[in-house]
Amino acid sequence: MAASSGNSIPSPDAIQVLVSLLADESPMVRQASMSSLKSIAPLNPLLVLDCCLTVSRGGRRRFGNIAGVFQVMSIAIDALEEGEVDTVYMAKLAKLATAEIISSKEIKADWQRAASSLLVAIGSHLPDLMMEELFLHLSAQSSALPAMVQVLADFSTSDALQFTPRLKGVLSRVLPILGNVRDQHRPIFANAFNCWCQACWQYSVEFPLSSILDSDVTSFLNSAFELLLQNWATSRDLKVRTSAVEALGQLVGLVTRTLLKAALPKFVPIILELYRRDRDVAFLATCSLHNLLNASLLIENGSPLLDFEDLTVVLSTLLPVICSYTDSNDRNDFSVGLKTYNEVQHCFYTVGLVYPEELFIFLINKSKLKEDHMTFGTLCVLKHLLPRLSEAWHNKRPALIEAITSLLEEQNLGVCKALAELIVVMASHCYLVGPSGELFVEYLVRHCAMSDQEIDDLATLKDSFNPTNLYYSFQQKRLEGKIGSVRPTELRAICEKSLLLITITVPEMEHVLWPFMLKMIIPRLYTGAVATVCRCISDMCRNKSVHNDKMMRECRTRVDIPRPEELFARLVVLLHNPLAREQLATQILTVLCYLASLFPKNVNLFWQDEIPKMKAYVSDTEDLKQDLCYQETWDDMIINFLAETLDVVQDTDWVISLGNAFAKQYELYTSDDEHAALLHRCLGILLQKVDNRTYVRDKIDWMYMQSNITIPENRLGLAKAMGLVAASHLDTVLDKLKEILDNIGESIFQRFLSFFSDKSKIKDSDDIHAAMALMYGYAARYAPSTVIEARIDALVGTNMLSHLLMVRHPSAKQAVITAIDLLGRAVINAAESGISFPLKKRDQLLDYILTLMRRHDEEGFSDLSVELLHTQALALSACTTLVSVDPKLTSEMRNIVMKATLGFFALPNDPAGAVNPLTDNLITLLCAILLTSGEDGRSRAEQLLHILKQIDQYVSSPLDYQRKRGCVAVHEMLLKFRTLCVTGYCPLGCRGSCKHIKQIDRTSRLNVANLPPAFLLPSRDALSLGDRVIVYLPRCADINSEVRKISAQILDQFFDISLSLPRPVASNQSTPIEASYAALSSLEDVIAILRRDTSIDPSEVFNRVISSVCVLLTKDELVATLHGCSVAICDKVKPSAEGGIQAVIEFVTKRGNELNETDISRTAQSLLSAAIHVTEKYLRHETLVAISSLAEHTSPRVVFNEVLTAAARDIVTKDIHRMPGGWPMQDVFYAFSQHNELSSLFLEHLISALSHTGKGDLSEDSVVARTENEILQAAVVALTAFFRGGGKIGKRAVEQSYASVTAILTLHLGSCHSQSVSGQQEQLRTLLIAFQAFCESVGDLEMGKILARDGEHNLNEKWISLIGDLADCISIKRPKEVSAISVILSKYLNQPVRFQREAAAAALSEFVGHSNEEAESVLEDIVEALCRHVSDESPMVRRLCLRGLVQIPPAHIKTYTKEILGVILALLEDSDDSVQLTAVLCLLSILESSPNGVELVLYNLCVRLRNLQVSVDTKMRANAFAAFGALSPYGSGPQRDSFVEQVHAVMPRLVLHLLDEEYSVRQACRNTIKQVAPLMEVEDLIPLLNTSYFISDHRSDYQDFLRDLARQFIQHLPSRVDTYLASIIQAFDAPWPAIQANAIYLSSCMLALTDDQHISASYYYQVFGLLVIKGSRSTDAIVRATCSSALGMLLKSTNLLSWRADRLDRTDSGRSSIDSESSSRR
Repeated sequence: MAASSGNSIPSPDAIQVLVSLLADESPMVRQASMSSLKSIAPLNPLLVLDCCLTVSRGGRRRFGNIAGVFQVMSIAIDALEEGEVDTVYMAKLAKLATAEIISSKEIKADWQRAASSLLVAIGSHLPDLMMEELFLHLSAQSSALPAMVQVLADFSTSDALQFTPRLKGVLSRVLPILGNVRDQHRPIFANAFNCWCQACWQYSVEFPLSSILDSDVTSFLNSAFELLLQNWATSRDLKVRTSAVEALGQLVGLVTRTLLKAALPKFVPIILELYRRDRDVAFLATCSLHNLLNASLLIENGSPLLDFEDLTVVLSTLLPVICSYTDSNDRNDFSVGLKTYNEVQHCFYTVGLVYPEELFIFLINKSKLKEDHMTFGTLCVLKHLLPRLSEAWHNKRPALIEAITSLLEEQNLGVCKALAELIVVMASHCYLVGPSGELFVEYLVRHCAMSDQEIDDLATLKDSFNPTNLYYSFQQKRLEGKIGSVRPTELRAICEKSLLLITITVPEMEHVLWPFMLKMIIPRLYTGAVATVCRCISDMCRNKSVHNDKMMRECRTRVDIPRPEELFARLVVLLHNPLAREQLATQILTVLCYLASLFPKNVNLFWQDEIPKMKAYVSDTEDLKQDLCYQETWDDMIINFLAETLDVVQDTDWVISLGNAFAKQYELYTSDDEHAALLHRCLGILLQKVDNRTYVRDKIDWMYMQSNITIPENRLGLAKAMGLVAASHLDTVLDKLKEILDNIGESIFQRFLSFFSDKSKIKDSDDIHAAMALMYGYAARYAPSTVIEARIDALVGTNMLSHLLMVRHPSAKQAVITAIDLLGRAVINAAESGISFPLKKRDQLLDYILTLMRRHDEEGFSDLSVELLHTQALALSACTTLVSVDPKLTSEMRNIVMKATLGFFALPNDPAGAVNPLTDNLITLLCAILLTSGEDGRSRAEQLLHILKQIDQYVSSPLDYQRKRGCVAVHEMLLKFRTLCVTGYCPLGCRGSCKHIKQIDRTSRLNVANLPPAFLLPSRDALSLGDRVIVYLPRCADINSEVRKISAQILDQFFDISLSLPRPVASNQSTPIEASYAALSSLEDVIAILRRDTSIDPSEVFNRVISSVCVLLTKDELVATLHGCSVAICDKVKPSAEGGIQAVIEFVTKRGNELNETDISRTAQSLLSAAIHVTEKYLRHETLVAISSLAEHTSPRVVFNEVLTAAARDIVTKDIHRMPGGWPMQDVFYAFSQHNELSSLFLEHLISALSHTGKGDLSEDSVVARTENEILQAAVVALTAFFRGGGKIGKRAVEQSYASVTAILTLHLGSCHSQSVSGQQEQLRTLLIAFQAFCESVGDLEMGKILARDGEHNLNEKWISLIGDLADCISIKRPKEVSAISVILSKYLNQPVRFQREAAAAALSEFVGHSNEEAESVLEDIVEALCRHVSDESPMVRRLCLRGLVQIPPAHIKTYTKEILGVILALLEDSDDSVQLTAVLCLLSILESSPNGVELVLYNLCVRLRNLQVSVDTKMRANAFAAFGALSPYGSGPQRDSFVEQVHAVMPRLVLHLLDEEYSVRQACRNTIKQVAPLMEVEDLIPLLNTSYFISDHRSDYQDFLRDLARQFIQHLPSRVDTYLASIIQAFDAPWPAIQANAIYLSSCMLALTDDQHISASYYYQVFGLLVIKGSRSTDAIVRATCSSALGMLLKSTNLLSWRADRLDRTDSGRSSIDSESSSRR
């Protein structure tokens, strides 16, 4: 079968197997076999070729992967050396490949491509032979003709140097049949000509092209060119035309000039026609056109073949192509488009080199056509050619400027973009000079000025281009998508960059830009470009600072340049938006610094100092956005900057001129533009500096005329401007306002009529009234304090403000409220200046504000609308202002205000931006009410308590944000109260005697001159500290950290105030004053910690707060706190309720001895009431703890009486068994019964109650008798609950018989479960109830839970586990009882009932581990019993007995090691698998205690474990491997040699199972190998086990590990390789495919690496045979794939060099048996 030169390795068979596996159904196997064949093909290419030739005889119909065979054959042929190439053999292979190709009419199948690669490989050695074979099929009648031509094309691409000299032969055979080629095959032939021409050009790099282009070849090429041009290039099939044009593009440089010139009239239109198609076709057409232009125009000798008139059509076609490919969002389209664009530009450049002037005229004319696509293309070409043809076009400058100027009004965005880019190129080549240059600069500025709104409008418009013809060109189709794809933002950005570029990089542009750029600042049209213009001006001034004076003089001399005042007015107003695009504010401030010399001299120094500060403020926009008031702050900075500039100038004429400039610039801004509002203020501050009243009145009239009061921003700016003017010209402003007011009198009447007619007029009237109100308000705000009183009184006295209440629009309401607020602030400012006067009709103004902030149903505004919330926030601020002025607020007005405003605390959080300011203003209002109410400390204390009680509902709210708001309000009010009533310091800034802290007038009717100061201050009792503390103390345990911190501060403020106040003489003060101050200091320390670190443990903080409060409370305050604890315990926030309970426990623990019986009784009633109303189980339990603490630390008798009385009442009046959540009194009984101190006392009390109530005649129908009967029932229920709750009385009842009861119950669980299996469940349920009662009586609640959880399970494992859990629970709870129970249970192992034996064994297996150390004799008896029953007929008993033996306490385990190991050894061979598994697990367990005597049975254990390692049970297999590793510590000393032998015996199995199918097995093997590896004494093995691929679960990593491991075995353990291989080969038949594959790979690695000839002789042939059989017969893909890799590995090894000379027996014409089997399998 195989011709082997003395070699017994069947390498031909192996390669045949690999070749056959190329057609395997599994891709993994095909890939593995292909990889192996590719790697071994260079080693023996002839043998590989023979084997491939064998399977390829039947072609693809017989072999499923003929393409793979051909790929291997091509690699083998490439690897042949020159002497190995057999011409006859290669001819045979060539015929095979061609035969396969011609067997089908398909063109591009994978097997055809593989056959082509095979022929190309043959051609690399024998090109003539390959080509002759192909020539045989180069006939018109051959169906394989296209495939043969494709092979020739591939060969020319692969080896141009060998193909090109043979081109004549190819052409001589191809050309005769070229005319008969079908259309579907023509692209292949055209592509072949393309490849052949490219081969010629590649050949010309090394050798002269003339050596091959003789007359015959040239004639052939001319003929091919004519055929392609005349027939194929005009085909209807696009693919044919495209491929033909591409080929012609390569041929134009090889054909004769005469032929090319004759072909141009036809070839050029054909190329141009292709531009109607898609991108790829256009790119190919452009490449061909470029080649054609190069060949036709760039001729060294002779004139061009094309006149420019002939090129106009070409150029006209190319221009739209540019715009089609300029932009694309798709990455692939962009790549093709960019290449096409570059090729088009190359075409124009080629034409420009020959016809520069004609091309220039052509482009200029095209630009005048006003066709968007032509114009766009023209501009792009000009931009590309202008630098390259600058010399040739030098004298064309005027014509170019004229043409481009005509395009400046073009609206198409694509054209504008191209034009902007061209302007930059023109500027860099000095084309922009004089007025025309200014025109182009203005063009860039105009497009820089596009606002975001204009961009949004443009984006919604479609492109203006619309085709007029039904069938329009390819260019027009692309135009719709591409010109329109230029976004306005992109155009703006390009223009900005262009303007900056020509400013910075083109020095010659300075004469054009300066001072022309100043003109671009003023026009409204260019507002959006001011930032860029300013930057350009700054750059020019910075770079040309040497000529700065000259530049400024030039600026002043030109009349067309704006005056400095106009520039300054424009720039100051444009400063308004600090977040404007392109850092507008910074650019304006910078340019002002550079242009300072244009302005009066004395402003320069001021600006140098002030402008850097303003720039610093706007430098960080992100930080600026964090300030919600940044815009208002910035506007104020601008006004201050302007005011100080005017002060510095001190030039009245210049100021007047600047005012005229401001007035003139109203036309630059729309009324809804916020800049107009700032312009009002700028003009207002300027008028403030002017003394000319006539000028001021004129400008006020003009300002009012230019304003639009329907716009809120404009209205506010006008009002502020009027206020600024009023600061110097109050009468003038008031006259103007009166004039306006007189003119709107009629509108009020019209408004009244609008309610009956047209409500649309309401808005206009609202705007007028809002504007009037604001102007009056700001006039009062800014007016001098010395003249304001009379005017305010006149304004309020006229009742004019009442007319403003009719406004309905939110903005109008806000304006009116703001105006009233400003009036109040004016009064306050006057008072601060020393001019105090009361605000008349203040209460009426308050009523106005409350009216305005209400929601009117007819308006339709939502309660939570942002506008309404903003209105209400302003109203609260105004209320605060009015409350703060004289006269003092009356109690009636206070209540009205509070009723109208307190509800805002309940608003939801969203929208936070509107709600938060509203609540902050409300808190400020409440503080103002407190500050301005009352005459002395006592009245203020009453006022404080009144307000705090109103806020309590929010402090205790279940909603987090309401609690926070309430606490913040309380804290702020306490701070104000403390400053007023304790320190005498007014928070508004007044010191000494002021209206906020005014004492009782000593000249009043009440003579208090002789009273002590304490009489005028509130007493401590007036603060009701006890009631207040129980409200705020639970908040210190709130879930919200802010609420906790604020609540602690509230308590601190309360006690700080209380310690500073006088205390009544008869007050009950039990705490020394020093201790009180120490406690207060501790509380303040806690608050300081909270302020620094909010992450501190809340429980620790709360404990410290309670401790401090407990000390600070007086006895009476403590009682009041305890009496009110019910509300705190029922708090809706769980942590707060827990805190209230904790506080009660702390108070009664530390200070319970101060309470009398009445206090105790009332406190107990409060706690019981809380326990009844609390539904949360945990809170009820904590409440019961508090009751127990009260009883423990006060009088238990009083507490018990209250509890029994309440229980008796419930029993009579309620169904205690059906109460939701259980009966609270029963929970109280449980709490007492489980209490260490109270349990005996409570039992005694119950006994006492029973004895006392049972003496009378209970049948008497009297009140006393009924009461005693009720108490008796309550006592009985309490006693039952006491027994079931685990009290000592119930426990004592079962203590004496605990062991026997437990044993009997345990045993009967087994009996009852045996009956439950047959369906008799009742006895089991009854027993479980009894067991539960027993658990309750002895307090084993855990055992009761176990019974409730698993008591009714019937499965063996479940009820056995139940008994084990119970035994474990008993062992933990009552370890002293274990010995007694175990003695009883051990006797029941002899019972005939199997279930009882199992139950006893289950319990003993747990009890044995908890045997007392002093009961050694008992332990010995238990061990003896367990050992005696390891042979029980029940597998369960055997397992449980063994499990019990290994749980002997560690102190005694070594005593019984011999017996335990003997049992394990015996049960490792048990007939039951579960027993065997238990034995393995127990072995692992016993080995953890390092017992003695293991060495005696070490060998037997190893043997039995090895038998279990091949178990099909995963758990058994994993634990057997793990147990073997656990034996490694005992493999030393005398047993070392024998154990090492066992290690070597099991090592191959361990290695193979490292990639077991189960993870647990893999992990166990890894651990075991690490444990036994040191015993093998292989130094390099340990580092190998620490690599990442040792623990990897990927097969590739595992195979890498196997290779390294095999290398270690061969190098360090050569004597073991033989036995290892024998063991590994046995695993070839393992039941797991993965293990088979592992064994195959490991054995192959070892054979490939070993140099031992004995091993080679012993195993090579065996393994090869097995691999061949496995590879061909195995049904598992992983095995076949691994066989393929293994065969390749063995054949590549240096140990098998002789096979490289093997050849397949040529006389064997049939397939091998292996092939037959493989084929039948497939």
